[in-house]
Amino acid sequence: MDCKKKEFNLSSDVTYLNCAYMSPLMHCVEEAGIIGIQKKRQPNHISGQDFFTESDILRKEFAQLINCHKSENCVIIPSVSYGMANVAKNLKLKKGDNIIVVGEQFPSNVYPWMEVAQKAEAEIITIAPPNEIQDRGKTWNDQILKTINEKTKLVACGHIHWADGTIFDLRSIRQKTYEVDAWLAVDATQSLGAVPFDIQQLKPDALVAAGYKSLMGPYSIGMAYYGSVLSNGSPIEQSWINRFESENFSNLVNYNENYQPGALRYEVGEHSNFILVPMMLEALKKLNEWKPENIQQYLIDLVDNPISVLRNFGFKIEETKYRASNLFGIRLAEHHQMDKLKSKLLDANIIVSYRGDAIRVSPNIYNDSNDLATLVEVLTTK
Repeated sequence: MDCKKKEFNLSSDVTYLNCAYMSPLMHCVEEAGIIGIQKKRQPNHISGQDFFTESDILRKEFAQLINCHKSENCVIIPSVSYGMANVAKNLKLKKGDNIIVVGEQFPSNVYPWMEVAQKAEAEIITIAPPNEIQDRGKTWNDQILKTINEKTKLVACGHIHWADGTIFDLRSIRQKTYEVDAWLAVDATQSLGAVPFDIQQLKPDALVAAGYKSLMGPYSIGMAYYGSVLSNGSPIEQSWINRFESENFSNLVNYNENYQPGALRYEVGEHSNFILVPMMLEALKKLNEWKPENIQQYLIDLVDNPISVLRNFGFKIEETKYRASNLFGIRLAEHHQMDKLKSKLLDANIIVSYRGDAIRVSPNIYNDSNDLATLVEVLTTK
């Protein structure tokens, strides 16, 4: 596939390689938000059915993106912390049990487990990243697999690590959690859309993603999938719209004990957001049109040669098997100076992030070979 820069409104004097911070908006996503704002001018044109129709279409688009056969298992959430809180509320823990997380994981996938573990007197085991660069991703994954045991009740990790793009072997982790009857909760915020994710193959108990990064949507909306272990659980809030037959506005005061089917009980209240939902919907339509496997291959081809060049100059970057192409960390050799490189990148209007000891580079479908060449030139020129 070709570069989709024309779909976005990026400034020509900025080299934006920071999707892991926040994606730019596509023109169609921006337009959908404006239309949503304008719709509120005349609320008499917003029908009761409008509270349900577009949300339902959004769930179906998300289900298509992750190859989920039942869209009612997909829900609209405001954030990763919200999505994981639903999991935490239903996780059964007792004294001596453990939850496994990976080192330097994003806080939204750590704080929920800290709270429930403390209450149950359970243990949180953090698998720190290896110090060595050689085979770093393989070693890290091996350590996770070796740590899962009969006391493990949950493994909570990313699809890729948010700081440096290390890929976690979810297929092997899932198999090990099956063996000990533990849950798997995945934060796919930094990968979903740019990296294929197949629910049928990986089978997490929960998959949660914020919408404003590689899903190309707006801020304050995200998507989640909840598996069968959560089908009869208790949500963190009791919203009227998540109750059975809530479509019948005239009957809402006849309170219903039953929820909407599937995982819809976990959906955020007021999920029929007439601005954010159509924006997220337009973004997912584009991603389904382009297909994550095509986006992934585009990015593999885009970064392959630049990464080789940077390695030749002494920079340290994880090998392809255990490193994403939409997000990767560039670690420095001894002769490099981080402060000097930061200044050079800033002066050249190259937008990246810095996480730990790595320069975090996160290109996407709006970047082209010129963008990566500019990055390489700045980093390698004395």
